Amino acid sequence: MQKHGLLKVHGLPLTEILPGGRLFGADEIWFTSCTSDVHQCHEGDLYVAILGESDDGHLKVNEAIEQGASAIVTERLIPAQSVPQYIVADTRIAYANMCHALSGFPSRRLNVVGVAGSEGKTTTTCLIQSIIRSAGLQSGILNGLGYCDGAKTVPSEAATPGPAVFADYLARMRAGGCSHAVVELEDRAIVGKRTADVELDVACITACRGADSSASEGNESENGIDVIPSRIFEQLRPEGLVVINADDPTCRMLEDELHHPVLTFGLEQPAVLTATLLERVASEQTFLIHWGNETIPVRTHMIGDHHIYDCLAAAAVGLAYGIELETIVRGIERVDRMPGHLERIECGQPFSLFVDGGHTPAAVGSALQALRETTRGKLICVFGAPGERDRDLRSQLGAAVAEWADQLIITDGNPAREDSMQIAGDILQGISDPCDPRVELDRASAIEIALATAEAGDCVLISGRGHQSWQLVGTRRFPFDDRDVARRCLQSGRWGPSLGGEKRAA
Repeated sequence: MQKHGLLKVHGLPLTEILPGGRLFGADEIWFTSCTSDVHQCHEGDLYVAILGESDDGHLKVNEAIEQGASAIVTERLIPAQSVPQYIVADTRIAYANMCHALSGFPSRRLNVVGVAGSEGKTTTTCLIQSIIRSAGLQSGILNGLGYCDGAKTVPSEAATPGPAVFADYLARMRAGGCSHAVVELEDRAIVGKRTADVELDVACITACRGADSSASEGNESENGIDVIPSRIFEQLRPEGLVVINADDPTCRMLEDELHHPVLTFGLEQPAVLTATLLERVASEQTFLIHWGNETIPVRTHMIGDHHIYDCLAAAAVGLAYGIELETIVRGIERVDRMPGHLERIECGQPFSLFVDGGHTPAAVGSALQALRETTRGKLICVFGAPGERDRDLRSQLGAAVAEWADQLIITDGNPAREDSMQIAGDILQGISDPCDPRVELDRASAIEIALATAEAGDCVLISGRGHQSWQLVGTRRFPFDDRDVARRCLQSGRWGPSLGGEKRAA
């Protein structure tokens, strides 16, 4: 719900905010607050009925009116109502428009960078914010790690917030003196039109491969790969700029259709911004960034080609704002770790241990490929797939892990209401001989098995949940952090090959 005390007594005129609709029961609807959640509807609110993934807000209109809604916005006429109603083509877009209007359209007064793509979004947003701050500018951020208005940071429930929270945070950034806002744009949020009315200064597309098969929301049936970039580009200001990955085939096709200036980055194809790897070990890597006649080294404790891509994307955004390359590199190097993003866990053990949030075939494959290059012993992967989504990708996930890892331990991720053994079975469909994966659905036991099996020179990757501090089983969230479980095992001495042989589960 969105409430503001600074509005005029009558609030905002709805037909001016949302022109082109049909109004019934009044000459105008003036509003000072709105909500799309009937459970949060209070006296005087304007209730917006949204067709969602699992429910239809139109069926809750009567309940909203009973709770005090002063008017309703719908996609179809609801007969015999005691309050005015306004009919629009899409209530999702309408709700976002109303939230941003109540906040004073804050994105119009900020330099907003939107980062989208199939991988690397969270890391790229953090790198961009660090670059902006290294240039002496103030920036807020909204991503999977948290929401920061420039002063205070709170954990995030979703990488991309709903329209009310989105608009409120942008307004707080502006009020707090921020000149920039860096926002992570999830596929589901874009397709679900939760990012509507956010004007972008720069749109950064990290990659388009491995799109989320569950990206559609509500009655949306458009393909995610096609609709997501086009939606983002619709939100670009006329003078806005696009940053895209030249090594990604879909991104390259998009470039030909764009009517905005483009900055490209890549490692393989010709691009404005490129890089050359100099050295990579388990704890750090060094590479050169090339831009025009300038070349400058970057040293980072985050490894892998995928991280170089993230650094190049962030650097391109910095260049778009006229920030010097030396300052950009200083900003990149300040981000020495990312919680749950190939995060190194060190408790004195003689093998490497990393925790990563990747759960798509592309993301897990990229992480394993990076670790394969720096591992002289076995590469052991503990992984699973989320429940109630991405089922078509599960066999591909199994194949991706089998391609790079020597030992596979399949376990629960966040099964939600889906049967855990069914999820594991779907993953197993993509794993062929000679692989001999273990299945241990209890995630803590699976982690302990991996650590018990690891020897000096080996590497263990715990994948799929990253920095999450909970595990979703059924409809409940239980406290569970992969990093904490791994640390407890290491600190208690529950690791080493002498423990590995007896832990196998089928």
